[in-house]
Amino acid sequence: MPSNRFIVLDGVEGCGKSTQVRLLAEALTDRGYQVVTTHEPGGTPAGERIRQVLLEPGLAINALTEALLFCASRAEHIAQVIRPALSDGNIVVCDRFSAATAAYQGYAGGLGFDTFWELDRLAADGLQPDMTIILDLDPQVGRQRKIEESDGADRIEQKSIEYHRRVREGFLQYAQRVGSAAVVIDAARSIEDIHAHILQVLGIE
Repeated sequence: MPSNRFIVLDGVEGCGKSTQVRLLAEALTDRGYQVVTTHEPGGTPAGERIRQVLLEPGLAINALTEALLFCASRAEHIAQVIRPALSDGNIVVCDRFSAATAAYQGYAGGLGFDTFWELDRLAADGLQPDMTIILDLDPQVGRQRKIEESDGADRIEQKSIEYHRRVREGFLQYAQRVGSAAVVIDAARSIEDIHAHILQVLGIE
């Protein structure tokens, strides 16, 4: 696998993507690759401030405002973290990226994919992941996992189960639209099985 790869893990709440980001980074490091892990929204000082606004419980924000804030965080993230890391020959493994905006704001939020593509084109400035791995899970199962793992839900996690079902469908629609640039993996399996499947998808022995 070439050293300048941009890999994203994404999916519904509670799908286990953060765990898989950590395991993938460890596996790549063990094989001698230089790895940078990061996340969205956030990844930069400005991005972390935007993240606080986006996830603040009880704050009313419509889908367009959400999308614009996510894209503002993404533009800063790309300029300050992702492009420099790739230019230095690192593999970048990112927890959430464009697929999340497509699923949450574009599809579930009702903005539509056309609006998402236009906003993301401006924010990403031509940069797209080499591979987006979408961890697919029943949102009800993911919600239960989040309840068990955390002390409280953030603003987006608090949205209705119907919204999160639309998010899941949005991820699947996104994967269909980008073709070979995305792979959907069943996240109901064990952590070890999911990790092994990710390594297989990426061609890592």
